[in-house]
Amino acid sequence: MQDLQTIGRWLMIAGVGLAAIGALVWLVGRLTGWQNLPGTIKVETNGWTCILPLLGSIVLSVLLTILLNVIFRGSNR
Repeated sequence: MQDLQTIGRWLMIAGVGLAAIGALVWLVGRLTGWQNLPGTIKVETNGWTCILPLLGSIVLSVLLTILLNVIFRGSNR
């Protein structure tokens, strides 16, 4: 079994990576306005708004799938 220092290091790397991805998604959302893409469902009623970016979610899913496939295939060589 791996020692706790190695596990802790991997958890810290994963946390920093997740924070970087979150910051990137936040920045892209502020700059591009995902709410204006076609395929976005926006429901507004008294006091609250719900935005469901269906097309944006599909695009993000495809891009992340391609990116992760490239990373994992490159690491197996």
